[in-house]
Amino acid sequence: MAGRDADDRAPRDPHPGAQLTFTDLEGRRFQAFITNQTEPDTAYLEALQRGRGHAEKLICNLKDTGCTNLPSADFAINHAWLTTAMIAHDLLIWCQHLCLDGDLAKAEPKRLRYTLLHAAGLIARSGHQTRLRIATRWPWADQLVAAFDRCHRLRPAT
Repeated sequence: MAGRDADDRAPRDPHPGAQLTFTDLEGRRFQAFITNQTEPDTAYLEALQRGRGHAEKLICNLKDTGCTNLPSADFAINHAWLTTAMIAHDLLIWCQHLCLDGDLAKAEPKRLRYTLLHAAGLIARSGHQTRLRIATRWPWADQLVAAFDRCHRLRPAT
């Protein structure tokens, strides 16, 4: 079992707004993890464990974009489905990095689907311009407009 020894530095305070549990003593959070690794360096093992958690979160998000159930018994159809789902996952991640800010920049695919992708809108064409009119009462209309503005300001690297 790896954890903090008495010689290690004191545990960190939880972040502001963290939900404390009954095992958090005097506002301090203690964590432990069990591993079969033989590495004696606790800091290295903790970083390794956190990296695995990050990878598991990405896999969970990939499943939320369509990789949970395959649509067919045919390999070629499933291959096309997985390729499309992985492209959708990549597009969401790049959209978050380049166009979104605040809590939506770190939101999971389910939340992005509900807040941004389900927004009601109307495509209006007049003259040589095409405009997207977003429902003004949609709670996330401002964030969606700001994301479109950031996207339009992006310029390719030269």
